[in-house]
Amino acid sequence: MPADGEVAARHFFCDVLGMDEIDKPPELAKRGGCWFASGKVQVHLGVESDFRGARKAHPALICRDYGSVVTRLRECGVEVVEADDIPGRRRCHIFDPFGNRIELIAG
Repeated sequence: MPADGEVAARHFFCDVLGMDEIDKPPELAKRGGCWFASGKVQVHLGVESDFRGARKAHPALICRDYGSVVTRLRECGVEVVEADDIPGRRRCHIFDPFGNRIELIAG
């Protein structure tokens, strides 16, 4: 993520996606960025001075309550791009506030 993006990251990952922020180790916290968790999954966002969003490479997150998550995302104004190219698998792509693609899979 770009420098000073922590507020936007916290809003998106905590308020919109429903994840919890977790503490970074003190030595890493000095570098900025933030970490989030949901169950056994963690997302670590680091700061890059020449940041460019990852539009192709992406994490895929399995959602226990996929329908509710997608509804909440849309209510928060997040564009949800449904993907139907894998038969029998409900999934979509979204983008975080920095342009990073994230895949959500019904689980």
